[in-house]
Amino acid sequence: MAAVEILESDWRSEWTEPPRLYLVATTPSGPRRVGPPLAARRAARARMLQRRRRTLAAVALVGAITFLAWPGAALGGVTGAGLPTDVAGSSTLASGEVYVVQPGDTVNSIAQLMNPIDPRVARAALVRELGASVVVTGEHVLIP
Repeated sequence: MAAVEILESDWRSEWTEPPRLYLVATTPSGPRRVGPPLAARRAARARMLQRRRRTLAAVALVGAITFLAWPGAALGGVTGAGLPTDVAGSSTLASGEVYVVQPGDTVNSIAQLMNPIDPRVARAALVRELGASVVVTGEHVLIP
């Protein structure tokens, strides 16, 4: 190691030239840092970072699986026909589907296809969508 030494005094009275900076060698005082070497510290940091990433990925995966396994009705999912979203997938007519009225169909029969559990809710939504309680053969009905 080296140090800089400045000699302070009134240079005009003692020297004939201005003061200068001198590089003075010092005795080595040993290592400034104690503990494991730098490579070992870096390796430990890398292992800790990898462990944190794995933990975060595991928590995110468990959260995603829990969310996807949750039933649709528990999250408040209800279709326009009043069916819970998990039951609506098994019914004949789904929300947003276009249905072509067949001969012999009525609003009540279409509502029964939309929501077999409680067709009254589906009938009210269907009448609201159609603006009438009568359907005509060949008519295209958007299932609410």
